Amino acid sequence: MRKLFIRTLALALCLTGTAQALRAQETTAAQTAAAADQRPKTINEMRQERGLTDTHNLFVPKGQWIFGGTASYSTHTNKGYQFLVIEGINSKGYTFRVSPMIAYAFRDNMALGGRFIYSRTLLKLDNAELHFGNEETGTNIVARDFYSLKQTYSAAAIWRQYIPLGRNKRFALFNEMSLAAGGTQARFANDSPVKGTYETGYTLSLGISPGIVAFATNNMAVEVNVGVMGISYTHTKQVHNQVTVGKRNTSMMNFKVNIFSIGLGMAFYL
Repeated sequence: MRKLFIRTLALALCLTGTAQALRAQETTAAQTAAAADQRPKTINEMRQERGLTDTHNLFVPKGQWIFGGTASYSTHTNKGYQFLVIEGINSKGYTFRVSPMIAYAFRDNMALGGRFIYSRTLLKLDNAELHFGNEETGTNIVARDFYSLKQTYSAAAIWRQYIPLGRNKRFALFNEMSLAAGGTQARFANDSPVKGTYETGYTLSLGISPGIVAFATNNMAVEVNVGVMGISYTHTKQVHNQVTVGKRNTSMMNFKVNIFSIGLGMAFYL
């Protein structure tokens, strides 16, 4: 009986020590978790909370190629048209713009690539009259035989980040940053005998264009973006009648929505 009692007492003491050790481990783990909650969160931890770096919110997987672009074409013809104080407008012209794009997803929901932009604008004005006041005492300005042709071209390096809308696989937001450089050519002529001006120049710009993408099929998507911020520098050289030379330098920093930069295009994710 005495041996059985001693064995039972030893077993009870062992169980008591084990329970105390487990409680001590739980207390240490709770203190560690509390200390982790009290320390400041890192940038990566905050990004994970927003879902920007959550691998589960996958929209564009790593290794995917993206091909796309935008294109637009418009024409106009005026015959005897009147606009406010401008009368007898006889003109015709067109505007053409194309912007192909290629990118590669170097990591999930992020892509690097390039974009090329070309635009061409033509205006032929046969006649237009500007009237201020009445016919007897007013001022009349007449423009005839005016011709304008302008071409712009640029290449840009782009970086894109896609932000999925929750777990949605069809719609997502994206932000596109671009660093572009390009040139311009323009010709202006009017009057008879003809007086002409020729312009050349170059442009450097940095821009941000957020947008939204919607997949119509598994590989084809429709994209809409708009420029909201940009920094640009432009240098222009002008030669008038092959004699007079003029130069112009302009710089601009824009922090507002540019409604003229709204783009609607197609993209293929392969």
